[in-house]
Amino acid sequence: MNHQSVRDVMSNAVVTVQAGTPFKEIAHLLLEYDITAVPVVDAANRPVGVVSEADLLQKMWGRQESETGESGTGGTGGDGPGADSPGPGPVARPAKTWATDAAGLMTSPAVSAREDWSVVDAARVMARHGVKRLLVVDEAERLIGVVSRSDLLRIFVRSDQAIRTEIVEEVLVRTLGEAPSALQVDVTHGQVVLSGRLSSGASVEALEELCRSVDGVVAVEFRPVREAGADVTGVDASRADAPEAHAPRAVDEPEHD
Repeated sequence: MNHQSVRDVMSNAVVTVQAGTPFKEIAHLLLEYDITAVPVVDAANRPVGVVSEADLLQKMWGRQESETGESGTGGTGGDGPGADSPGPGPVARPAKTWATDAAGLMTSPAVSAREDWSVVDAARVMARHGVKRLLVVDEAERLIGVVSRSDLLRIFVRSDQAIRTEIVEEVLVRTLGEAPSALQVDVTHGQVVLSGRLSSGASVEALEELCRSVDGVVAVEFRPVREAGADVTGVDASRADAPEAHAPRAVDEPEHD
């Protein structure tokens, strides 16, 4: 199946800063635009790092811990691995604690993506690097957008009708060669129920896997339909109403003298 691409869900309007942007200006930008991080770009608009609100907040508590020699044992802050770790407290980074501009505050290098990546590829890279967003770059590595976790979640608010249409047209007809009416396809809140009988020779497992690959699908269940005349007990249903099927067999009574 053709998944939506990063191009379909990314944000094109990106607020950026440069290495020399002061601490307070970055804080103003995060609040003004209601964002949690800004990319740091060079003169050619190529990303060199990211400054997140977590990086800025180290100024609040990190200096005190650096002076007292204390340190936490939880996540690392910033936008890298461990950024969302709940532990007792984040680990202070002295360089960031005393930084006054983006160059000192940023997490570098930035993790980037291409606009033709699928949303599945983007989600996989986010998980692998433990980041909340990817900077989208073109062939020349220039910044053209940002894709966040919330952007990727948009595929799960896709309408049930759009999901059903893709399953019928792309999975059943185009991929498996089935008639559109071969299976009954019901979709409710992203949960797909397939009812009927496959005639193409495809396995149920293959059908379910193809349906799961459709954007917006949450779960898939296949409910086969019994062959006409078959009975789950193993008795031929076409003979179920025959008299001999139910009447007890006659037993010869003994003769009396």
